[in-house]
Formats: sequence, structure tokens, C-alpha cells
Amino acid sequence: MPFPRASQALSRVTVLDLTRVRSGPTCVRQLADWGANVIKIETPPHLEKGEGPGGPRNGPDFQNLHRNKRSITLDLKSPKGLAAFKRMVEKADVVVENFRPDVKDRLGIDYESLRKINKRIILASISGFGQDGPYRDRPGFDQIAQGMGGLMSITGLPGQGPVRVGIPIADLSAGLFCALGIMVALLERETSGEGQWVNTSLLQAQIFMLDFQAARWLQAREVPKQAGNNHPTSIPTGVFKTSDGHINIASTGQVMWERLCNAIEAPELIKHPDYATGALRSKNRDALNAEIDKRTVNKSSVEWIEIFNTIGVPCGPIYSIEQMFVDEQVKHIGIAQSARRPDGSEQIFVGQPVSLSRTPSKIVATPPEQGQHTDEVLKEFGFADNEIAELHKAQAV
Repeated sequence: MPFPRASQALSRVTVLDLTRVRSGPTCVRQLADWGANVIKIETPPHLEKGEGPGGPRNGPDFQNLHRNKRSITLDLKSPKGLAAFKRMVEKADVVVENFRPDVKDRLGIDYESLRKINKRIILASISGFGQDGPYRDRPGFDQIAQGMGGLMSITGLPGQGPVRVGIPIADLSAGLFCALGIMVALLERETSGEGQWVNTSLLQAQIFMLDFQAARWLQAREVPKQAGNNHPTSIPTGVFKTSDGHINIASTGQVMWERLCNAIEAPELIKHPDYATGALRSKNRDALNAEIDKRTVNKSSVEWIEIFNTIGVPCGPIYSIEQMFVDEQVKHIGIAQSARRPDGSEQIFVGQPVSLSRTPSKIVATPPEQGQHTDEVLKEFGFADNEIAELHKAQAV
């Protein structure tokens, strides 16, 4: 029975996945969810030393990253295992890795080596700091990139000291950008007939994600600071108290500001000398937020959300994660998607956040067991039964 594809969009693309931990698997998950034939290549169990990178295999972190893939084991440090991998490269479209930059060179699976085997191959690499330069060989980690990439200096309350964000945003964005780079390379290959080397790093991705905060420095020489729950430049935008909790309100621009003042029954704030312009509201943000809090605390979160959204002022609840998943709109968009494990039980994942009308993405397979598809995949790549037996005998798989 052929392995099910999550979509027809990338069904013609075969990916050899050498990635581990998070940034690389995030990249490959994008390809797998859009139907690529993803072969996850893992270290044979007898060569592992303790728990593998990425946490326990049955834990939510690992499971979250590896749906819609098949798994084989292959020892790339053994001559037979490496030869088998290079034979697979002949028929593959993409190889993805997030080793430290020198590892692929030592193994002989750098781009120039793979290109000699298959000129159409696309090698995608994710590193901590880049494939060259003074920090090339440093080990990369998301929080290190958040700090070096400037994010921690603008996260948290003013004067609090550096704060990491609550998700591994450097890892995730590096993975997403790498997937985008692969898509571009695949599209360009249709014209040139040749592959290329796609590479990014946690540091590059984190800096890019600063977006307008980086532009403030590069173009206006403003050094962004911590602003807590306030928007850095558009005030009042932030978190406000209600009678039963807190809500987010975003009233950017004069029109929104006036709507907000009228809704909280404080029209006198519109022409108040401290708040009459956007620049003044930004300068006097703490006092202004206190004035708004005095009014919003008189109604519940649900009441204010209804009032503000009715008049066109962006407003919303502040959910815990379990509250978020039961919100009626979240349920309607169907981003929590289930799949059946081989034992028949249900497993729930976060699905793709974008939809395609003709070739949608689905979660069709739960994460594989280590090496679950080794023999099956090798046969598909043209290995005879005796060749597969020899690989097993040599403990190369």
C-alpha cells in the first residue's frame, strides 16, 4: 500500500531529511505537509548515545514536527551507509540538513559533492550563524539567536532587562525561510535544469523578523527599547483592565482614537492637550493608559470586545492556550487537525495556516517509528533484497 500524501501540491518532489531538533524539522514539515515524499534519515538505534536530539520520540515536541514523513535509519559515517545515501541522492530532489557547517564537509555531502552526483539536487542548510564567517563553527541555539539578533532587548517591560519570547522564534522562522528558499529553488530549476545551495541561519532569520524595529535603526537611527504590552509606535495599543480580566485594544490613527474615546465615554480625551496627536499620545502613554483603564475596568471583557468590534476598533481577548483552542473562530478555521495512529487512537496537531483551494494540505500520517520504512524506501530507490540485507549485516542501517 503506497504511503499517503498530504497534498498533491509537491507530490513530485522527493526530500531526504537529515535534520534534527527544531529548525530543520520545521522546514521539512512544510514540505511534507504539502505532499512531498519526505524520507527522514535517522541514526541507527545501536549508534545512539542516550536520548536523541529533539526530546523523547513519543513526546509532544518531537511528534509535532514529524508528521507526514517516513523514517529510515542509515549510518552516514560508515562507507556502506554513505554510499547508500549518495545512491539515493541520484533520484532525490532536495536534501535538507542543519548540522554544524563543518559536518557535511567531513561527511562528503556538501553541495559540490552532491552536485556531482545529481546536478538537479537542491541542498538546503540551516546553521546557527552562517556557513562562513568568524562564528561559523559556534553551536547554534534559539535563545542565543534571540539575544544576538536584538529581539530580547525589545521584549518585556521597560527596565525589566532582556526577555526571551515564549516560542523558539529563531528556530521556527529559520525553518520557514529555508522552506521558502527551497520552493524558489525548485521553481527556478524548471527553467535552468539545475539545483543550487539554499542556506540560512538562526541569526539571519531572527534579524529579518525584527522587521520595522530593525528599520527604525537602519533608516532613522532610532534604537528601539522595551515597550511591554504597548505597541512601540502606535499608542494607545496594548493590554487594558476589565472587570474580569484583561483585553487587547489596538486604536492606531486619529479615527480609531476618537472611536475609542467615545466608546469609553471619555470624549474629553480627544482634545486633551496631552493626547491630541499621535506623537503626544506616544509621549504620554503611561498616563493615557491609566485614563483608559479607569473606564475599561467598569465592564467585562466580553462586553468590551463586543462594543469595540461593533464600532470597528480592533479588540480581542487574551487567551491561555487551552482557551484559544475552544474559541468559536479557531474551531471554525479548523487549524487543530487530527490523524489516526496505527493503533487506531487519535492524535491532534496544529495544521498548516494557509489553504489552497485545489491542493489542500492534510495530516495523513502520524510520526513514524525510528527506521519504520527502511526496507520499503530502499526498495523504492532501486536497492535489491540482497543489497538491503548486506546493509543490515554491516549495521549501516
